Amino acid sequence: MRWLRFAVLIIFATVLQAGFLANFNYKPDLLLILLVFFSVYASSSEAIVSSFVIGLAADLIGPVMGPQTISFGLFGTLLAYMHRVIAFRKMHYQALAIFVMSILTGLLTTLLNLIRGEPILSEFFVNILKISLISGILGPFLFLPAAWWMRIQTNRFRRK
Repeated sequence: MRWLRFAVLIIFATVLQAGFLANFNYKPDLLLILLVFFSVYASSSEAIVSSFVIGLAADLIGPVMGPQTISFGLFGTLLAYMHRVIAFRKMHYQALAIFVMSILTGLLTTLLNLIRGEPILSEFFVNILKISLISGILGPFLFLPAAWWMRIQTNRFRRK
């Protein structure tokens, strides 16, 4: 993996998530989309490292440190190991993986925040569902530019 390109991509996505997209009511979780991207297209060890780094970046723009690093790292690792068995190469599989990962990481992050004594939002489930749907719909379309930037062959348009 090209780690310098990875760092630039994560910094760009973090700044975009915290700055520009913070003004919108319905926004995708770009860091989660990148988590699924690297879990699908990187090797298992690279996916595990990138999951923890992306979780740390998500915690930097979040209210508290720790919960998203744990949830992104845990579920990114599980997805990287699942990718050995299940191929997530088609767009609808990628969208489903993003949707499920968004719900799982959102629930675990909220559970960890509750353990820490943080207050929970009243529309917690609705917000997780909205973010999961938008991320699942938009995510596979962002895989191609991310693959181009990272110089990863996706073979999406290959004839079968």
